[in-house]
Amino acid sequence: MTARIPASSLHASLLASEPEELVEELLQSLPKEKARKLRYLWEFWPRHKGQVPPPGDWRVWLLLAGRGFGKTRTGAEYVRAQVKSGRARHIALVGPTALDARAVMVEGESGLLSVGPPHERPEYEPSLHRLTWKKHGAVATLFSADEPNRLRGPQHDLAWCDELAAWRYPAAWDMLMFGLRLGDDPRCVVTTTPRPIKLIRELLADPKVVVTRGRSVENAEHLAPAFLDQIVRRYEGTRLGRQELDGELLDDMPGALWNHGLIDAARVLAAPELARPELTRIVVAIDPAASSSETADETGIIIAGRDAAGHGYVLADASGHYPPAEWAKAAVIAYRTHRADRIVAEVNNGGEMVEAMLRMTDPNVPFAAVHASHGKVARAEPVAALYEQGRVHHLGAFAPLEDQMCAFSSDFDRDTAGYSPDRVDALVWALTELFIEPKPGAAMAEFYRLQAQAQNVGRVDPGDSQG
Repeated sequence: MTARIPASSLHASLLASEPEELVEELLQSLPKEKARKLRYLWEFWPRHKGQVPPPGDWRVWLLLAGRGFGKTRTGAEYVRAQVKSGRARHIALVGPTALDARAVMVEGESGLLSVGPPHERPEYEPSLHRLTWKKHGAVATLFSADEPNRLRGPQHDLAWCDELAAWRYPAAWDMLMFGLRLGDDPRCVVTTTPRPIKLIRELLADPKVVVTRGRSVENAEHLAPAFLDQIVRRYEGTRLGRQELDGELLDDMPGALWNHGLIDAARVLAAPELARPELTRIVVAIDPAASSSETADETGIIIAGRDAAGHGYVLADASGHYPPAEWAKAAVIAYRTHRADRIVAEVNNGGEMVEAMLRMTDPNVPFAAVHASHGKVARAEPVAALYEQGRVHHLGAFAPLEDQMCAFSSDFDRDTAGYSPDRVDALVWALTELFIEPKPGAAMAEFYRLQAQAQNVGRVDPGDSQG
């Protein structure tokens, strides 16, 4: 065990470098009141410089770091310090969704209800989405980035935004900034894992934004050994690992059919209820997973529409890990919610089961089966061309879908990539249904293809091998 450190020599650098057992022993050797104060004195506990607020004149502190770096604790401690000093009275807490804001920023292990001495912690009123520090006269309100309009009226002197790169509607950031106008020096701290989206790039270029970068391994002493052994070892050095663990903002993949700049250029930023155009057709497309196990691929469910001017709009992404009955229910709910014209689904893997599952949920839902007679890349290229022509727009941001799109290259190979781009597949089926005219003789070609498949049961169809 490390030699005992005299209590008189306690300071941040020593505490940060010593094992937790020794630090606890040192605290117990101090007078009770002094130990209590020191235990909750955040200045002593940051494990690395990235958790210390930057000096100087800044408007936004952008903490761009990997998973497990300590971003949430840093954000919560910054809010606590600002409340205690009296510099913050009207605070906005904004998460990607209402559940994220509550589960991570408030109730999480590093959230606002867990930091600071118990008697100084705020009172939480879930029904009012509100935290109150009565002693300091401060109030924090929880907001969801999925509801940008809720940020139109309120004014704040401090904001904490978590996982900004995963916000679905960039308009939520704009509405927040318009309301960040109370006090002499209103500020915002952003804690997020990076993604190369337009908003993050704009913040990096803003001189009023101070950027702190960090890697997961910088906080290794406080991460589970299993996480370091399994996750870090598996993804270290990969593109996903560089983004999620090292906090790097990566450019688009060379050779990808889509890139973030292309998607951003045609994105409709306003909230859907304000920006949704008059659509002549709407479809729900499904790329069903062959299995519902934990390690199975996702079921892709994309909702898209087309207007009279020939422009397409991606309206929603309902993809996820579902058992068959659940993805069928999710697809029918999407069909009803968006008042779609029909559901289209790939049936290479599921065959008649796909339609049967949908009919069990709603016997009257209009359904069209589609077959993957070509590889994924061949099917996707005409759809990518629509994006290049500026004819397809995303109504909001769909981070998982867009990440898949920008990682899907002309030489995509599932075995090498380690996953199936099911969201992209569903997107391709939706936009193909809306835009791509069938080739002359396609029906006869499909008939012969099915006949040949029936006669060669043991032979793997080229479309099935990639579909």
